[in-house]
Amino acid sequence: MAVDEALLEAVAQGRSGPVLRLYRWAPPAVTLGYSQRGAEVVNLEACRDLGLDVVRRSTGGRAVLHDGEVTYALVSPQRSRIFPGGILENYKAIAGALLQTFEFFGLAAEMAPGRSHGAGGEGVQQSACFTAPSSHELVYRGCKVTGSAQKRQGSAFLQHGSIPVEMDLERLFLALDTRRHTSAAAGVRLLGRSIGWMNRWLDRAVTVSEVEDRLVAAFAELWGIRYIESGLSSAEEGRATVLLKEKYADPAWNLQGIG
Repeated sequence: MAVDEALLEAVAQGRSGPVLRLYRWAPPAVTLGYSQRGAEVVNLEACRDLGLDVVRRSTGGRAVLHDGEVTYALVSPQRSRIFPGGILENYKAIAGALLQTFEFFGLAAEMAPGRSHGAGGEGVQQSACFTAPSSHELVYRGCKVTGSAQKRQGSAFLQHGSIPVEMDLERLFLALDTRRHTSAAAGVRLLGRSIGWMNRWLDRAVTVSEVEDRLVAAFAELWGIRYIESGLSSAEEGRATVLLKEKYADPAWNLQGIG
């Protein structure tokens, strides 16, 4: 998360071109939307027992369990050739590549027209990202199958995105069940009505690596771009280290949310 914020600053300041970054989580983790208060939306005791890290994102939205998924961060200047419009137009442009990725594997997902007001609910449903699709997130068979959130800074934006390939609904329920009024079995049944993942429907299970490769190709094909693989600059590494110390490595900062 510190690296993503450092990259956003670099792009906003003109020190870096657009960036597509893919990464995985070890150990698995729950990320909180920037305005969420940790103790209200995550069961910290259960996360410790399950071996899950908890960290707050710089982007908004609801809590996400990162395990067995493709995670991407896309950072770009606004008002560019690829992103000529505002926030919703950015989401839509990125969703086009996500749609192509799902279609490649035989899943005819659709863009959600807007947030589903009927899926809010209480407890875990209220705090978990994948229970309510926002505009231009993907839905398949009535279930949300991608998650995304954006942050703007100056003339640039960062989009965090998640594509579950596998999903452990019991682990998700236990990690986010702060009320403890519902059994795990009942919680799993409830979450299963609105949360989807790729291998839930595929005859041949795909790997995270396969989906990552297809997503990277889809962005290139859709936008007519060429990638230049690179690591962080020394300035970006230094800034990420500072952000880690000041924010992301501090449990109090991660859990307190904003007022």
